[in-house]
Amino acid sequence: MKKVFILIPIYNDWESLIKLLNEINKSVLSLNDYEFKCIVINDASTVLQPKILKPTKFQSLKIINMKENRGHARCNAFGLKYINSKEVFDYVILMDGDGEDRPEEIKNLLKKVENNPEISVVAKRAKRSEGPLFRSLYKIHKIITFIFTGKKINFGYFSCLIKNDINILLNQASLWNNYSGSVKKHIHKYNEIDSVRGFRYFGPSQMSLFNLVIHSFSIISVFKYSVFLRSSFMIIIFSFLTTYIGMYSIIFQILLVIFNLLIFIISLRENKKSFLNSDKNVKDELNIIH
Repeated sequence: MKKVFILIPIYNDWESLIKLLNEINKSVLSLNDYEFKCIVINDASTVLQPKILKPTKFQSLKIINMKENRGHARCNAFGLKYINSKEVFDYVILMDGDGEDRPEEIKNLLKKVENNPEISVVAKRAKRSEGPLFRSLYKIHKIITFIFTGKKINFGYFSCLIKNDINILLNQASLWNNYSGSVKKHIHKYNEIDSVRGFRYFGPSQMSLFNLVIHSFSIISVFKYSVFLRSSFMIIIFSFLTTYIGMYSIIFQILLVIFNLLIFIISLRENKKSFLNSDKNVKDELNIIH
């Protein structure tokens, strides 16, 4: 029987988590060839944790409470580190806790990975559920990412990782900064399933415009050397064009310098020492028995 861990980060949105756990339970109820366990990383929520029941299909449900809020990416990085060092497993499925990663697609992830158990699977976002403004901004983010990195990154956290790929990722400081960028850079072969982005169960999205910009820059910063190289080439080209387009060329070059400075600052999040010592941020662990 294959052992599957489901890793879910949470910050305050306990209502969504409770619904998500129930929906996961319904979705995997017929999957009798797997043993499911779940670990929830509570990123120092300020909202009081309600009573949570363990779904019947789960062999175990553990909530790890963190002392300080470190953000979504670092919760997942710590969760992978924790599972890899303390648990026996075949696969780890990462998913958001708000319902946007649809539980009914877990079957598709597992089916795909079973076709080739040596290759991880990511959920490619074939369709998004957000409004037109967010979708437009997200397209701009993907275009900018491709221009400066040469990479098409069309997936988020929702994925099914094999143990070997987790070992690879855990040796990369970039995992402490951004998940999808790290997978794209360091996992040279992975399979995909088409995924339809779901709707949040409760409340508005926590992804503000500012958070989207930071998220976009954190992905790009994983490829900072490629960004610096491409930007240098652009600056050389536009320096030759100054005679023809004047101030537009100078303004563009200044913006490129500012952009690269921001990418460098965000790349400083890749702190391997902080990642290795992340277990010191654990406040306590709660095993949900019933």
